[in-house]
Amino acid sequence: MDVDDLRQRLEHEREALPLSGQLLQNLTIDYQKVDLALEWQQASPSNTLIDFSDPLYPPLLKQIPDPPSILFIKGPVEALAYPSLAIVGSRNASPSGLQVAYQLATEVSALGISICSGMALGIDGAAHRACVEHNRPTFAVLGTGIDIVYPRRHRQLYEDIQQQGCIISEFWPDVGPFAGNFPKRNRIISGLSLGTLVVEACRKSGSLITARLAMEQGREVFAVPGSILGGYHQGCHDLLRDGAKLVETAADIVEELASLTAFHLEELNSCHHIQQREICSLPFSSLLASVGYETTSIDAVVEHSGKTIDLVLEQMLELELQGWVEAVPGGYVRVKRS
Repeated sequence: MDVDDLRQRLEHEREALPLSGQLLQNLTIDYQKVDLALEWQQASPSNTLIDFSDPLYPPLLKQIPDPPSILFIKGPVEALAYPSLAIVGSRNASPSGLQVAYQLATEVSALGISICSGMALGIDGAAHRACVEHNRPTFAVLGTGIDIVYPRRHRQLYEDIQQQGCIISEFWPDVGPFAGNFPKRNRIISGLSLGTLVVEACRKSGSLITARLAMEQGREVFAVPGSILGGYHQGCHDLLRDGAKLVETAADIVEELASLTAFHLEELNSCHHIQQREICSLPFSSLLASVGYETTSIDAVVEHSGKTIDLVLEQMLELELQGWVEAVPGGYVRVKRS
């Protein structure tokens, strides 16, 4: 993000920020903090500051009800283009839970899907470490400022993640580990991801907040079953009763995410420089990118494409005649073409 551009946006274009009118009216900008953030960005080539309008802003995150206005990122920001799966669970995980998290993260990341988590002790750390040790990208979303390592014992993991993945925070630098910030950051973990996998969780586990947010965001939720003894898996069993998909192997996850991954790539093509030339050659490319390989309602197409409903209906008919989409009960689906 350009420094002068951010200052102008904050000073003169508050309405460009994704906030309600009431919040904007009462918004007070601490320009000293803004300057500190900009100084942080310029302190290292690995530091990146992006706002909601930046083409590098993750498209899946834009779709959640309350996306962060600004993201602080350490590491190669291009890694955010990878589709990701959130893996979360208990901080006080059992040895078997840690083993399962490590194994599933290893298998899923081998298929080109990055792993997103919160760098906490337990399941989070095991999932991140699997990616680091196999040289695959992983994202850690912090509940602190971008330069605050919490827990401290994860200092080396924090550094290692940045080699192929990213450290991400919506909080200004130097913000400490306040308890209320961790549930708030969970919406980013689920929002960045195609789905959320809960490996091990008791009924009061914070990872269940991430799973609930994933459901509210319309993302897939997965859970690993376990023993009924000890209480380690009560939260997972509750999720399974509520409709989460039972996971025993990576195949159980991948078969659900396949179509969503294809839609994720379409989203990237519509707003990124990636394969820009190819996507522009498609008929009504922005409209086509609004239709997934699962049923997409006409209302969702209108909202995502930004076109009027009359124009959408006209162009959808043309796409249907050309064999790009198919009308089905409830809306349209994208048709794969060779």
